[in-house]
Amino acid sequence: MNRNIILVGLLALLLGSAATYVITKPATSENKMSRPVPAPTDFIQELWYKNRIIYNLDVEVFKDSDGDGVGDFKGLTQQLDYLKNLGVDAIWLAPFQPTPNQDDGYDVADFYSIDKRLGTEQDFTQFMQEAGRRDIRIIMDLVINHTSDQHPWFRQARQDKNSPYRSWYVWSQERPKDWDKGMVFPGVQKETWSFDSVAGAYFHHRFYRFQPDLNAQNPAVQSEIRNVFRYWLDRGISGFRLDAVPFYIELPETGMTSPEHQYEMIPQLRQFTQWHKRDVALLGEINVEPAENKRYFGDQGGGLHMMFNFFANQHLFYALASGEVKPLKQALTDTKDIPATAQWAHFLRNHDEIDLGRLSDKDRSLVYDKFGPQKTMQLYDRGIRRRLAPMLNNPAMLSMAYSLLYSLPGAPVIRYGEEIGMGDDLRLKERMAIRTPMQWTSGRNAGFSTADKPVRPVIDNGPYAYSRVNVADQQRDSTSLLNQIARFIRVRRAHPEIGWGNWSLIETDSPHILAIRYDWKGRSLMMVHNFSNEAQAMKLPADLARKPVVNLLETTERPSVGQGEIQLGGYGYAWYGLADTPSAAAR
Repeated sequence: MNRNIILVGLLALLLGSAATYVITKPATSENKMSRPVPAPTDFIQELWYKNRIIYNLDVEVFKDSDGDGVGDFKGLTQQLDYLKNLGVDAIWLAPFQPTPNQDDGYDVADFYSIDKRLGTEQDFTQFMQEAGRRDIRIIMDLVINHTSDQHPWFRQARQDKNSPYRSWYVWSQERPKDWDKGMVFPGVQKETWSFDSVAGAYFHHRFYRFQPDLNAQNPAVQSEIRNVFRYWLDRGISGFRLDAVPFYIELPETGMTSPEHQYEMIPQLRQFTQWHKRDVALLGEINVEPAENKRYFGDQGGGLHMMFNFFANQHLFYALASGEVKPLKQALTDTKDIPATAQWAHFLRNHDEIDLGRLSDKDRSLVYDKFGPQKTMQLYDRGIRRRLAPMLNNPAMLSMAYSLLYSLPGAPVIRYGEEIGMGDDLRLKERMAIRTPMQWTSGRNAGFSTADKPVRPVIDNGPYAYSRVNVADQQRDSTSLLNQIARFIRVRRAHPEIGWGNWSLIETDSPHILAIRYDWKGRSLMMVHNFSNEAQAMKLPADLARKPVVNLLETTERPSVGQGEIQLGGYGYAWYGLADTPSAAAR
């Protein structure tokens, strides 16, 4: 038997009544025989990540429980019922480990503990327990590409060339010829190789100067990274959002513009984590061309479990800006071919800028003109640093966009505050503009904190001020964005066809309508969205025109759709169950 990969009837299981797959065993010496070999039936697990609603938040700015101005795990625990009622069943936590906080926690100084500002180890344990009681899985952000320059590893590495930690980072005695190429933050970052006067050498950093890259090719580093995974898995973590995966596996000595990559590191990482916890999920931050996706997912699903679909996201924003859906349809088609056990994570806004780098200059300019016309709204010569509500600036378009998010083929991811249409603060630098405290109430500091000075300014003026946009007010308003999104989630959860089913694009005679069909276990859905601000009509294909349909977003059933034609108002949308698919609107 192959000890590294064991596959048992994968496709048959996926198409049958159970959604399952098989676990792989890593070929690593440190855990070999450290636990009993499970019976064959123990290898089977549910693919929980295929159809979860993922909510991304930063503990630091979510809810302050003790009035010190900083969000904490106790505050987050207090709000778990809010998230559960919204329909969230997976939380992706931004980095919460000790940090100098020069890059909002992505400059980690200790991989094995909790930032004291956010609470104690006991607070974290209680949070994990309370989340588990509510069947909410926890995905943690894990930065494995680099550390803070304040991390003890780097401090020892720079102070002593004979230190074993010296080789944990990437050094060069001479400045490489491409020292100013390959910056992740162009316009802000000036180089990717910087001289360290204490070490007397240049060190490599894809990100800011204070974030030296780890030498992932070093077996000692690989072993330590596995220890980090094991530590957090033992504490109940269900998955990891892996930061900057392509940079983690690249070979810096092969150049900054087109480096070689060690793709075999990905299945090795999956094998290790999955053997330690059989239902772990690895979610990769990877922004690549579609042809490269299989390098990360694996040909047979032996790579990452999930990836963010940055490619479709960029064309989605072009469709929103232009009203034309053809490029989005092509992007969805180009990213369709993934392993049966894999899943895309779709999003509208994440914690970074909206990256438009894979659009043509012409198409990117169109999106800029529509959604980020001022230079202060743009970032890194490729993106927009605004939240969704002020950027779209149109309630009908905003509602349509969220309907689309929850009906796309993949797992939906929503950023904290987006469910109430929070705004941005462009006075804050770079990506901080969209990382302001959560707006809970119209009271002091948006109900986030009782401190005189919160860790970050709350939005207190303009149309998106917390006095106008907050959770409490929207909970009382049945027509609010919050309640709309809760309804989308409720219907989505009642129809697993979206996460599990086979999907196909339906041809329409309108350049503005995107129509997707799902088929799974005898059930069929059709999701239609109009990207134009004017009414559009869509003729149904002959096989669909003869079928009765159920409008899933309304409480009444309709036997047909207007003589085989769907009429949608400006930015209109509809979710339809086909044939005998039951309605879920009242659930």
